[in-house]
Amino acid sequence: MAKWGEGDPRWIVEERPDATNVNNWHWTEKNATPWSRDKLHALLDGFVMASNGQECSVTKIEKMEGEATANNRKGKLIFFYEWNIVLEWKGMCNDEEVTGKVTIPNLSEENDVDEVELTVSVDTSNTASEKLKLFMYNIGRDMLRKQLDTYIRDLKADFAKGLILPKKDEANGTETVTVKKDKETVFASGFNRKKIDLDTVNSSDTSPKSVGCKMDVKTLSTVEKFQCRANELYDALTRADMVTAFTRGYVKQDLFKGGDFVYFGGNISGKFEEIETNKKIVQTWRYKQWPSGHFSTVTIELEQKEDHTELHLTQTMIPAAEYEMTRHNWQRYYWDSIRSAFGFGSFLY
Repeated sequence: MAKWGEGDPRWIVEERPDATNVNNWHWTEKNATPWSRDKLHALLDGFVMASNGQECSVTKIEKMEGEATANNRKGKLIFFYEWNIVLEWKGMCNDEEVTGKVTIPNLSEENDVDEVELTVSVDTSNTASEKLKLFMYNIGRDMLRKQLDTYIRDLKADFAKGLILPKKDEANGTETVTVKKDKETVFASGFNRKKIDLDTVNSSDTSPKSVGCKMDVKTLSTVEKFQCRANELYDALTRADMVTAFTRGYVKQDLFKGGDFVYFGGNISGKFEEIETNKKIVQTWRYKQWPSGHFSTVTIELEQKEDHTELHLTQTMIPAAEYEMTRHNWQRYYWDSIRSAFGFGSFLY
């Protein structure tokens, strides 16, 4: 049995005001669910989204299911939260009232707030509703994400109080301790995420930069040949059911300029920047494990030949350290998988 002042310090019982959780070693947990419900209601219910003469507001929280906890282990704060939320909204367009819903199926610690899915729908389809739906998609979602970000920041700030307890000497005022900010730990995925603000530059850029870290980037260019017509290959790349077939994972996409896409269970995401049916697709594109906020630009051009279709891929701004893996993954998980799933075959030459 450990005695005072002897043995492993983790097991020594120190004198302290609360007589619990010495040196923050043991696991402690706080239920943050009731607080989170109140906070999310306060942030979302009645929230007004207005810009450029358009205005929509949240009229009701139709559904809010989930839970949240705050934990301390060995002095490290760990937050778990998972919410499924459905909001009802309304707005006026050309003197006509439009109503709809915003669905947030998975607000959790596994995703950065800018990766959280928000789906916008309208109750009726007409010119006014489509106009406001586009407003909610392009403007309203970003405003709602800021409210969700406020919830996450306040959760961490409020529940950090009292979870990290002072050590014995600190309680007596005899020691000053500088606490280092630790990584944000995401247990669900097993990875520690440390957010980094990067100043992305090309290798050839020698101009001075005053802040941030420089990151070398590369451009990938490749040509693939498929035994199919251009419209068939275009469908394979843009139809949700066909994308699901060759990616074999969760797919979400809105096929219009500015529309989001999420492939491979959330590992690949971005926006459609340009769409030319059967000819060209331009996307901002990122891999989930790339530095936060960094996107590449993917341009896919289709050229139908006499007996096959050529696909020209150009991808700029790939982090140099990820270039080979990115090139390999395009080949394995896109081109080879498309040929296998739809029988387009490799072109023999």
